[in-house]
Amino acid sequence: MPDNKELSKTEKEKSVSGRTGKRAGKDADIVPVCQKNDELILDIEDLGTEGEGIGKIQGYTLFVKDALVGDKVRVKIMKTKKSYAYAKLLEIIEPSEWRTEPACPVARQCGGCQLQHCTYEKQLEWKRKKINDCLKRIGGFENIEAEPVIGMEEPYYYRNKAQFPVGYSKDGSIITGFYAGRTHNIIPFKHCLLQHPCNSRILGIITRFLDENNIPAYNEATHKGIVRHIITRTAQATGEVMVCLVINADKLPATDKLVQMLLESDITEDKGTKESKEKPFIKSICININKENTNVILGEKTEVIYGTPYITDYIGNIQYHISPVSFYQVNHSQTEKLYNKVMEFADLKGNEVVWDLYCGIGTISLFLAQKAAKVCGVEIVPQAVEDAKANALLNNLDNVEFFSGAAEEVVSLQYEKSNSRLKADVVTLDPPRKGCDEKLLQTVADMQPARIVYVSCDPATLARDLKYLCGKGYMVEKVQPVDMFCQSYHIECVVKMQKKYI
Repeated sequence: MPDNKELSKTEKEKSVSGRTGKRAGKDADIVPVCQKNDELILDIEDLGTEGEGIGKIQGYTLFVKDALVGDKVRVKIMKTKKSYAYAKLLEIIEPSEWRTEPACPVARQCGGCQLQHCTYEKQLEWKRKKINDCLKRIGGFENIEAEPVIGMEEPYYYRNKAQFPVGYSKDGSIITGFYAGRTHNIIPFKHCLLQHPCNSRILGIITRFLDENNIPAYNEATHKGIVRHIITRTAQATGEVMVCLVINADKLPATDKLVQMLLESDITEDKGTKESKEKPFIKSICININKENTNVILGEKTEVIYGTPYITDYIGNIQYHISPVSFYQVNHSQTEKLYNKVMEFADLKGNEVVWDLYCGIGTISLFLAQKAAKVCGVEIVPQAVEDAKANALLNNLDNVEFFSGAAEEVVSLQYEKSNSRLKADVVTLDPPRKGCDEKLLQTVADMQPARIVYVSCDPATLARDLKYLCGKGYMVEKVQPVDMFCQSYHIECVVKMQKKYI
């Protein structure tokens, strides 16, 4: 049991355990057993959905960022609710057996890595548990468990896309880095252990360029200044690198100098990974114009100031053109493992019609088109559909057709037009975090595919949608997690569903 002793430095003694329990009555509210600014000793018993530590005092739950299951910690209460509170980690009294020293010096301040203080083995174990908890609690699946998570041999330097905000330090110097968790305060740091190592050199070059040419960084509060973000994309298979500056103006001054500085500098660093295949080189430099007073990073207009409007990467034998706005999985090596699982679960023999819903730039569609008779992809973003069509031509695949629009609308319309005869042997779903629209799930069930392959980045909405489809005549055969986002609480999952035959 946790020690409920209060450790506040004030001399006033308060009995935390005295503020206990529930008010009388059947529907009584829980009275918090602690108050804001209380300091307590707490045993961490579990992890929350975003990797935060969970401890309890007399049934009252405390969420503690950066705490780990197995830790005994001293915490300060920051915010209280009726049945739970948020607390700040002050001291680790007894560390968990799974606690490890974060490799990144700003891991705790930065919002990108929520689990770097946890051994990688335990991260994978917890992510599997997170999926299983959702399957049981939300989906009602008592006899289905996820397979062990497919992890990485080296869970660092895997991200092929980075978005760095640009701002000022307290002394007025231009800085780049990442936002602190749940804020827009920039943590000035150039070498991120999740990003491609070449980004460190690129950021150094661009900040020097801005200083030398007196180009101001953007200020969110005043909506003044020019450079808002620096975006980089890297192609693991080819080594091609894209650099894109997002600006609050119609033009960026001295673009010729920027191009010259980037091209004349060696962006290669000694730090690399076993996943890197080619030495990085700059293939594309772009300017994206975003003059809106918004938190949305990219504007609608992009201009190329050097090279091509895209970089090229491969997943397996399929090549893809990737623009600044393209959705493309951030972890190349794990994406290949994920897509191979999608192909395995689709179990294509060569004569199937596949509908790939939420298809993006056609990554899964084209992968499956290698073995399917016909693939129909649906995507709501028009530019992504155009990219998907171009990628199909790039790979000489003529058995793919793409539709622009919301999946729930497009598929329903096509189904109605066919007088309910629209064929689908296999349906693949790769929705955003919110999961699938119920109307779409109903239409998918009406099409009666033999198999459904569901790719999800959110275990909760996945469990909800699987429950719905199981109520429409399908059963879950296999749940395979893939760790696409090492050191974070996110987890990708691919599920094979089979139609029940009576």
